[in-house]
Amino acid sequence: MVTAAEHRSSKVEHGFRELDDLVLHLKGLLLVRGFRERSGADGSELMMYSAEIDRVRDQLADLVRTGD
Repeated sequence: MVTAAEHRSSKVEHGFRELDDLVLHLKGLLLVRGFRERSGADGSELMMYSAEIDRVRDQLADLVRTGD
């Protein structure tokens, strides 16, 4: 049987793991977009990366605001 404290701890650990995953994903997107920009990628490709970066930033903000 799982105690209430163990359940809360597990939920917090999951939240931090999700936060870490989103931050890592965002960093990767930023690095790749910068690399592709320096490599001469066209505007539509860079816009695709920018849209995904905005989406991940929104997810991060939601996670921090709500904790979900």
